Amino acid sequence: MNKLKQRWGITSNFQLVIIFIVFAITGSASAWLSKPFCVWLGITKEDFGGWFTLIRLIIIFPIYQVLLVAIGTVFGQFRFFWAFEKRMLKSMGLGFLFKD
Repeated sequence: MNKLKQRWGITSNFQLVIIFIVFAITGSASAWLSKPFCVWLGITKEDFGGWFTLIRLIIIFPIYQVLLVAIGTVFGQFRFFWAFEKRMLKSMGLGFLFKD
């Protein structure tokens, strides 16, 4: 745990627990929200067959990004999750979205 705290620049175990809770809620919420979003877009397993899972994962990705910062903010961790989000997107080659 200490290596993770050092890597993330966290000093308190309480903050680490809050961050883990935010990750858990965000993952569950984004997976849960992807189903109604697919229905709204008219994407069904019957229409897309084996591609449905891949399409749903692609839909989950932006939902997860938005929810991570939003839920992190509710838990008082906006600064951590905003920096985490920028690092993650930069490592995926989407750094052009952020001006430093």
